Amino acid sequence: MSSDQPQAETSAIVACTVSRDVQNFDLLIEDMETALGESWGDLGFNEALAFFGQSEAEALEFIAMALDADDEENLGLMGEIITQAKSRGIKVILIAEEVSPASLHTLLRQGADEFIPYPLPEQELQAAITRLSTPEPEPAPAEATHQLQADNRREGAVIVCHGLAGGTGSTTLAVNLAWELAELSSAKTPSVCLLDLDLQQGSVSTYLDLPRREAVMEMLGETESMDADLFGQALLSFQDKLQVLTAPSDMIPLDFLTVEDIERVVEMARSHFDFVIIDMPHTLVQWSETVLQMAHVYFSTIELDMRSAQNALRLKRALQSEGLPFEKLRFALNRAPKFTDLSGKSRVKRMAESLGISIDLQLPDGGKPITQSCDHGQPLAVSNPKNPLRKEIAKLARSLHDLGAGETEAAA
Repeated sequence: MSSDQPQAETSAIVACTVSRDVQNFDLLIEDMETALGESWGDLGFNEALAFFGQSEAEALEFIAMALDADDEENLGLMGEIITQAKSRGIKVILIAEEVSPASLHTLLRQGADEFIPYPLPEQELQAAITRLSTPEPEPAPAEATHQLQADNRREGAVIVCHGLAGGTGSTTLAVNLAWELAELSSAKTPSVCLLDLDLQQGSVSTYLDLPRREAVMEMLGETESMDADLFGQALLSFQDKLQVLTAPSDMIPLDFLTVEDIERVVEMARSHFDFVIIDMPHTLVQWSETVLQMAHVYFSTIELDMRSAQNALRLKRALQSEGLPFEKLRFALNRAPKFTDLSGKSRVKRMAESLGISIDLQLPDGGKPITQSCDHGQPLAVSNPKNPLRKEIAKLARSLHDLGAGETEAAA
């Protein structure tokens, strides 16, 4: 490793670490030496911008920017470093330790190419370097990624995810369940559509690293005349396996959509896909009843805390007072106690009995990798396939897929 400034004495410098003090990231030093030998250098945050303008930086292929919680006050400087690096064709790998999701999201949006949590997982830096050096495939034509067949008629199953309190994981469940179902499909065309109906705070686009487009708002404002072409133009393709309707680019009132609008959008999705996954807003709106009535499975995510218990009880009373099918709800307990946590298991049982509900699904705590996966815009099956939460969602997807296949055969 070179010292303060990279020196091109024996070989060209192809990479640099950029940090407040690289000695705080000793595992990064070891992995850089393993991957690059002596062909890398070290820069401080304030040195990086000046170095980009020097002739020695012409051979630079990537920088590994390492930061921790103490660096969050300098996000502006770090964002400028990323911007300047990208403008010069230099790739950026973010290495973060205990950095808030908001700060990490900001830097990723600035153009960082890869994200790795610190301490570095074994061989992960080398894998990131390999990905950066692999040429990206040519993108498919834009219309091919979201074109729907006008004569395609299906009766897709509607699966809804509705969080009864903030942070209970409804969007995480919706995104990963949609991806797992898409992976199970053997069809050549996408058979799963994910609808983000949280019009104000929907984050499906963030969790899949998809842009928010004006076409979504245009489609939602013209549902009376909507056809397959208009609906398809509002969709985005994720890895050619999953079609996604993101939340609009602007924050709009939840009552912007009418009951009829929602019926048209969901029915259009059902007619072209085998599974329609809907991520709902936490708030009940005039069309919440519509989605409930159309749903084949309605997951309500909760946690083992008082706020979830109170909200579940209030929802139960609201639905029953209006004569709505409360029994459709399938309560999913996020961050459920481990198998050996007998005290936690007892609390779950008491909670269900006191509320008069059945907790049908218990999702394990996946830990920090969940937040990291969401911030990096990748499903858990891609970023952390062995995570316990991913395994449980995969099992759920398999059961729903098999159930759907069985009903299709029975109908035939």
